[in-house]
Amino acid sequence: MFRNCFALFTAIFIGFATIIGMALADVPTAATGKLAIVDFSYIDSSQEQLDQSAAHKKRVETLMTALRQDIVAGGQFNIVPVSCGATPCATDSTTPEDLLRSVSDAGANILILGSIHKQSTLIQWMKVSAIDVSANRVILDRLFTFRGDNDEAWKRAETFVSQEIRTVLAAR
Repeated sequence: MFRNCFALFTAIFIGFATIIGMALADVPTAATGKLAIVDFSYIDSSQEQLDQSAAHKKRVETLMTALRQDIVAGGQFNIVPVSCGATPCATDSTTPEDLLRSVSDAGANILILGSIHKQSTLIQWMKVSAIDVSANRVILDRLFTFRGDNDEAWKRAETFVSQEIRTVLAAR
């Protein structure tokens, strides 16, 4: 009798597990959040003799491309393109109100923005914020430092910052 009860229980358990598994298979698991990532601004107050504007512009572009790729790599998030009208969406050319409105209109629920400040030949600061647009609250507000002003230093900084952003976004 116990053998038949165990077999019946096993069959029922396997049946329920199969039904639950099939139901969960229909639940979308990818792209649970829509992000707008605005290009970070860059300020160089190091007063170095050599004009590095072109190199810095290229490094910021490379950093932004890598940041976007790294954040969406896990499949939890999609990047939503945002338009701010005639001017590009940037913290130094768009008012905060207009930026938040543009992000909301684009359908994004998280805005990631930041700025990089080169203080000296060796020291740079990267301020990064993430805002939950629908809840109107800051979910990340961090100041990172990184050493050096070469491609390798910038890549290390991007890798670390993108991991920190992903950690915060996953925890919300």
